[in-house]
Amino acid sequence: MRQGVHRAETPRDRAQREALEFDLLESPVTGKPLRRRLRNFRPGADTALLALGGPLAWMRRLRAIELAVAEHEARLREAWDELRALHAEDAELARAWHELAAAWRFDAVNELIAHHNRYFPAEARLPMNPRTGDFVPVNGRPYRRRPLDARWILERFPVRSNATRSHGI
Repeated sequence: MRQGVHRAETPRDRAQREALEFDLLESPVTGKPLRRRLRNFRPGADTALLALGGPLAWMRRLRAIELAVAEHEARLREAWDELRALHAEDAELARAWHELAAAWRFDAVNELIAHHNRYFPAEARLPMNPRTGDFVPVNGRPYRRRPLDARWILERFPVRSNATRSHGI
């Protein structure tokens, strides 16, 4: 806001300037050049070209996994509603739900998950922990994803009795 406009020195500014000058008098590095801090990162042409290409392969694959899981969840909710309409008793509903879970196919999404687990560390250039010999966690969690199966369905959508059942699954 005050570009090119000088203002008068206030008592606060003067006190800060004097404190800085006093600190510089006693500093052992006054008048000496500072040591350069070398970094391991150097921007290169390859990173600029990668940035122009849009999302990387692992990013597109993770998005495809998320979409496929959301699609399975929606289809499972529909199947749950159909089974609940067909079976009045909890035991029949539980048996039918377990049978459906055992027959449900996750081939496409599990193939994406297998590719993710295999190629993600190299594609994302994950650093490795030298003590454990494994890749560092991503946001505090391991990068590996568990394949989807009947156990995933039953954990995600447990069968509850009519007395404790809420809306949906």
